[in-house]
Amino acid sequence: MASFKELSEFLIFQTIKAPFTILPRNLCLFAGRSLGLVFYWLDKRHRRQALSNLKIAFGTELSLSEIKRIALHSFKHFGEFLMDIIKFPYLGEKKKNTLMFVEGEENLLEALKEKKGVLIFSAHYGSWEIAENFLTKKGKLNIVVRALDNRLLEKELIKFRTGLGAKIIYKHQATKQILQSLRAEEMVAIVIDQNVQKHQAVFVDFFGKKAATTPSFAAFYLRTKSPVVPLLCYPTSSHGYHLKLLGPLKFTSGGDYSQNILKITQICTKIIEAQIRKNPDYWLWFHNRWRTRPDEEKEN
Repeated sequence: MASFKELSEFLIFQTIKAPFTILPRNLCLFAGRSLGLVFYWLDKRHRRQALSNLKIAFGTELSLSEIKRIALHSFKHFGEFLMDIIKFPYLGEKKKNTLMFVEGEENLLEALKEKKGVLIFSAHYGSWEIAENFLTKKGKLNIVVRALDNRLLEKELIKFRTGLGAKIIYKHQATKQILQSLRAEEMVAIVIDQNVQKHQAVFVDFFGKKAATTPSFAAFYLRTKSPVVPLLCYPTSSHGYHLKLLGPLKFTSGGDYSQNILKITQICTKIIEAQIRKNPDYWLWFHNRWRTRPDEEKEN
């Protein structure tokens, strides 16, 4: 049975959602940006977290005013992104297709030709959820996710993801299903840019500071040798989507397993960092990315 908190959050979401299913998309995006702006000023904790993270990443490169500008735009973008997720299922198929500009489709097709499945990694950057609409037209797609804390809102998100044709794999039961999917020559997509607990992590450089990162993606590559395709999806100036498919990446492995895991995870993380550097407005700076710290820092 849902808790009072879960039910309250769900009712608030449904109240907000209702008008946006019928309003024009541009108006929905404007409302989303406005909502993000409101939360930037009201949510002191997450605003401070965003500014702290930006100082870690760009403190020696950008002025404080520029850092504040990026933080503000990050909140506005996330609000716009949330409204876009609400609106997107109600768009016609032709409209969805015209919104998507795809760069590097040949990289995905090349990877699929290997008949070993495809490992796709991405980040909480731009319009990452919207990318599913393109990928599911190219083959069977599985996305590895952590369930939301609110079970009612999780059902809404499942509806969105499966409505685009994706199959959900939850992290706590992922290994067997991921291996089965790759053996069936399907795509498996994993986001690798968020903090994880120390016992689950390898520490790699991210904007010059060690960041606790999941080793799972690298481990699945070493086990299956499935081709790896980096994916990033972000808004265009005309409110469409730029879907960028890189790779397929080639890794040389041999010798120490832990070192191979570390090397592959570092390469993938640096690809994400490079894209964030190009346009930092689209990353979730209010996520506590550097929360988990390595033991050697505590010893110093």
